Amino acid sequence: MRTTYARSAIAAAAVLSLGLAACGSDEAGVVEDSTSNAPSETDAPAADAALPNIVVTTNILGDVVEQVVGDAAEVVTIMPVGTDPHDFQASAQEVDVMYNADALIVNGAAFEEGLLDVIEGAESEGVPTFEAISVVDTLEFGEGGDKHSDEEHSDEEHSDEEHSDEEHSDEEHSDHDDHGHSGADPHFFTDPMRMAAAVDGIVDFLFEEVAFTDPAAVEASANAYIAELTALDADVVSLVESIPEERRVLVTNHEVFGYFAERYGFKVVGAVIPSSSTTDSASAGELAELAEKIEAEGVPAIFADTSSSDDLIDALAGEVDDVTVVELYSESLGEPGSDGATYVDMVLTNAQRITSALA
Repeated sequence: MRTTYARSAIAAAAVLSLGLAACGSDEAGVVEDSTSNAPSETDAPAADAALPNIVVTTNILGDVVEQVVGDAAEVVTIMPVGTDPHDFQASAQEVDVMYNADALIVNGAAFEEGLLDVIEGAESEGVPTFEAISVVDTLEFGEGGDKHSDEEHSDEEHSDEEHSDEEHSDEEHSDHDDHGHSGADPHFFTDPMRMAAAVDGIVDFLFEEVAFTDPAAVEASANAYIAELTALDADVVSLVESIPEERRVLVTNHEVFGYFAERYGFKVVGAVIPSSSTTDSASAGELAELAEKIEAEGVPAIFADTSSSDDLIDALAGEVDDVTVVELYSESLGEPGSDGATYVDMVLTNAQRITSALA
């Protein structure tokens, strides 16, 4: 499997460049045959050079794409592990990586708030771009889990007009005074079966835009991964069955587990930040109101996010008796070797922690 994080690759390239420069200065004045060390065509890593370059914004989708394409492509993930996707800002080098991709895969629904202009720019420069959420049955914020119809996710929705400068005005990317309660909830990945639907869409997109040397192998890998996601869903269902229905309640740091709640029969009591974005905040009045709900519902745990600050959650927990704070991998994978190192690990670990806190 060929994968890398853009930031790590850029740093490694910089170190290599410095090392080569140092070697050059040490050997100043030494004249060598300019052809003696030149690599021949047979010496060049032709296999690597021929690999498609697929760039993915989030590390969650990066892992998923890696599982699908295997060794058939170089997969470059822009956001490092532990990054909050809502406030991530790309460096100039990372922007260049995105603009030079053979294919760009993003979450969509404004999830990558700090990358919207970059994504739009790459697309306008001709980079084939796919929003994973575009093929998913979405939930709408503030409408009790109402779903969009297929018509609402037609090709017209993703036309050039939709991505015009007017739509990305200052008003749309303001301080989220309405707490981000409009549009599709971007956190579809908390439901593994919606992720399976996204995998189907990703594969179709890649087959249209990328020339794989062995497309049959990619298709087989994708089918195997979808089967793994289906098994994961069954595991989560089995875990959740041990939680009494009246205790299937969620309070999270922001509105992130709506899809998980719908899939597995949970009630979302509230969120510390009543928004789809961690870049928003909560007033003292909102926190007090949520504390009252937690007391009234008998909520035993508040679920924090490993990639976001716990300050507001800790403040809320201090106002409520007999409640624990449990961290979940909600918007970023865990470090390599952790129990959230892959998407499958992340979902299963979250389900285990939720079950342990509520059962």
